[in-house]
Amino acid sequence: MAMKMRQSLAQLEQEFRHEARRDRSRRESLRRRAVSRSRKRTYERERKRSSVRFWLLVLSLVATAVIVTVAMFETLYRLLG
Repeated sequence: MAMKMRQSLAQLEQEFRHEARRDRSRRESLRRRAVSRSRKRTYERERKRSSVRFWLLVLSLVATAVIVTVAMFETLYRLLG
């Protein structure tokens, strides 16, 4: 009877260690996935932000060119007129 009990305790301990290893592995996998998702969201957010900044820069350059051109022709008209 004692031999059988020792064997079942050893088996329980072995199963417990196996389950603990699986839990650790699962937690590490979940952590890696969370880090990956976080990096992906940060990258996407930064990409969108830089895209908006690019278009604001293009718009401001075009607006500046239009304003300077209009002012130049207005000045020429007044000087020659």
